[in-house]
Amino acid sequence: MLLPKAGILKTDGLSSGINMPLSISIRDIQTLVLSFHPVIVIETVEEERIQNLLKKATQEMSIPMFEWSLSQGLIRAPGTYDAPWTNEYAPPGTIKPTSIGNTAEPLAVLQHIESMTLKAVFWLKDFAPHLEDPAIARQLRELAQLFAQTRSALVLTGDAVSLPPALAHDAVFYDLQLPGRDELTQTVTDVVRIFKLKHRTQVDLSEADFQALVQALSGMTIKQARQVLAYAALEDGKLTPQDAERILHRKAQVIREGGVLEYLPLEENTLQLGGFAGLKNWLARARVGYSAEARALNLTPPKGILIVGIQGCGKSLAAKAIAREWKMPLLKLDAGRLYDKYIGESEKNFRQAVKLAESMAPSVLWIDEIEKSFGHSGHDGDGGLSRRMFGSFLTWMQEKSQEVFVVATANDISQIPPELLRKGRFDEIFFVDLPDLEERSGILRIHLTRRKQSPENLDLAAILQATEGFSGAEIEQVVIAALYRALYLQKPLDTSLLLAEIHETVPLSVSRREHLQQLRAIAKDRFVNVK
Repeated sequence: MLLPKAGILKTDGLSSGINMPLSISIRDIQTLVLSFHPVIVIETVEEERIQNLLKKATQEMSIPMFEWSLSQGLIRAPGTYDAPWTNEYAPPGTIKPTSIGNTAEPLAVLQHIESMTLKAVFWLKDFAPHLEDPAIARQLRELAQLFAQTRSALVLTGDAVSLPPALAHDAVFYDLQLPGRDELTQTVTDVVRIFKLKHRTQVDLSEADFQALVQALSGMTIKQARQVLAYAALEDGKLTPQDAERILHRKAQVIREGGVLEYLPLEENTLQLGGFAGLKNWLARARVGYSAEARALNLTPPKGILIVGIQGCGKSLAAKAIAREWKMPLLKLDAGRLYDKYIGESEKNFRQAVKLAESMAPSVLWIDEIEKSFGHSGHDGDGGLSRRMFGSFLTWMQEKSQEVFVVATANDISQIPPELLRKGRFDEIFFVDLPDLEERSGILRIHLTRRKQSPENLDLAAILQATEGFSGAEIEQVVIAALYRALYLQKPLDTSLLLAEIHETVPLSVSRREHLQQLRAIAKDRFVNVK
């Protein structure tokens, strides 16, 4: 669907769905060319995928394709319609194509393209920075006006493409999604074949193992997928089901390096959640929304939940527990890294985060302290950026078709825009209060057992009574501090050490009593209690 924005037509894929098959992307490009779009912009560094996409699109349309870069000038793209050879790479002894005419300079190549009479697709790599030259920008604008009549097209690619306002209305931005399952399947097939033939790699993969490798690669570029597979194959000379776990660890690093999302693989998500009976019951019912029976009834999967409450009461643990219980990868959106000082980069960061979450669907997207990411939407102190980001988030929540379950957490409900609290925006809004006696007992046992301490050796009744008004995080810290004191004194952990730490701790329920009362007043009769 084409959406006008700031004078630029942007598309999230002309066909519906994310992580689309390559064949759909090919049809999208063909549709754009045939519908008289003279300038197509694709923001990506995956030039190999662009070459493959444009090559297949132009071959099916029986029109030639040309490539340009500052280093090589304009050439007829190898392996395309009416090109010197049809293989992806030149056969041994074949001379690779040389630059056509004097086309190394940006202005010269545009002038040469204008003089050509054939209908074609011209791929200009990293061309946008040259448009700061008024002469080059003017020449491209005149070429765009010509191509709007002839069904030729210029394809501009780069990591971040910014067009002068005068050119913006002639351009359409095509959102190239991360590789779909068909492309990743082909990549795994190619790597397996090459390493079996050239490196005599032992491949011990059943069909289910093969599909597990493909699923583990979701969210990666083709280049990243090929590299991590090759590394796994070369490390021990074989490809086995255990390599899927290695790939997941590498994927966590790749996503973390991207800077906006943090990825927690299912295997590393082992945290336990004490209490929260009401939330757990709701999640058990909501889980059926992902079943085949629900799809047969045209029921859409649950969109997500909002969890509000004071700090340290388990909101973050709940997000991790949901992903573990539903056996889905967990992606955490880093609000601090989402916003960028450069114009347009924050919106791009959000689009990339959403694109990655959808490419890994079914997945859980955790937005911690959402009031810091999308709060304050009413002021103009940031030039309207918060409002735009908030609007993008609401639109995505309303229209997302992939199985991405959003878990948003918030500490300060007064900073959350009212639109986000409207019924139907989230499937449910939960309020997390301080743990009661039974919940404190569960939390205390979890933290003692995790640190190899036996709860039966302690006076739990006295400890639980003393921790009235403590949050889960504060109870955990009491256990840790008492163990440090026990190690210092060179004695086993006992009740007296725990009680000493409890009496020295001032919980948030005391230091922020007014805030807690206000939060409880707002949540009363409006939100569902997690208990």
